[in-house]
Amino acid sequence: MSKATMIGWDIGGAHLKAVVLDANGVQLSCIQLPCALWRGLTELELGIKAVFSQTGLQAHNVLHVVTMTGELVDLFPNRYTGVCEIARYAAGLLGKDTCFYAANNGFVQLDDVAEYVPHIASTNWHASASLLAKHVDHVLLIDIGSTTTDIIPIAHGKVAMQGLSDASRMQHDALVYTGVVRTPIMALAQKLSLNDGIEEIEMNVAAEFFATMADVYRLTDELPLAKDMAETADGQGKTQQESARRLARMVGFDLEDKPIETWMKLAFSCRALQLKQLKAATLKHLKPNTPIIGAGAGSFLVKVLAAELDCEYRLLTDILKTDISLSDQLVNESQLADLELCFPAYAVARLALASQLPHKVG
Repeated sequence: MSKATMIGWDIGGAHLKAVVLDANGVQLSCIQLPCALWRGLTELELGIKAVFSQTGLQAHNVLHVVTMTGELVDLFPNRYTGVCEIARYAAGLLGKDTCFYAANNGFVQLDDVAEYVPHIASTNWHASASLLAKHVDHVLLIDIGSTTTDIIPIAHGKVAMQGLSDASRMQHDALVYTGVVRTPIMALAQKLSLNDGIEEIEMNVAAEFFATMADVYRLTDELPLAKDMAETADGQGKTQQESARRLARMVGFDLEDKPIETWMKLAFSCRALQLKQLKAATLKHLKPNTPIIGAGAGSFLVKVLAAELDCEYRLLTDILKTDISLSDQLVNESQLADLELCFPAYAVARLALASQLPHKVG
């Protein structure tokens, strides 16, 4: 194995992702771990230590670059505080030379983080798109994560987004608060169609956190176990029966009230509603003859979306085939899935290598 040189970190509110590269940009390992940051910064420490334990690396032996969305958790009173506290804590664990991705400003070190907060906060999507823009002139990147979806156009080899902030991107449907794991079913619609094979009825949806989209995609058999890390709504298991039980509660039933096929149909109905929402948002950014590329835990759903929109769907490996890190390394579906799942962490590490870190920017 080549000697590790760089670790790209993507510090989220629910997950921690880390990608280890060697000096040539070859991906040596890719790790996602649950990290319930809202419980406290010690969760981040546990996650980072787990990454070092799994890779056998030590913090001082490699360079570290960080992107984040974890500043949004309600542990912090605002984004500014969140970014500064996460950066300070991460640098304490990873080393004083740790750099933080600041969108078009490149990378900054801890002393400059406070000045660049608007460019650091929740810009992991920008790192992904910036790396892709080095390889393709026109593409629409859709990253469906556990909680949110980023829809990012790349045009003329540049990231074609004017606003960086969540507020701006939400206003323009570039950030859609729907994902394939943590999104509550009650966020889909106020009514769901229930079909038990005899009749189809419209059911009001309980405004309760009884079930999530992970329950839906377990029932449709589309959510891989490796991407299914969040706790369930009731703290119980993740079998199809347990998922169906939670989904039934959303429309006032118990699992035993209807055949399992009824709850499977309800899951597909929920899936169709989420696809409808994503399709409407995507159409606001999709230009004619533009291919779509998927990333995130819900990359499987991006492929479905592209088919429904009659668009070419391209794999990350197709786009990044000129990267030395992908020429021989990503040769099976498992490795592709790792890249899709942890793409912002991979992207921020590749961008850092290209910028010849370490150096101080700002």
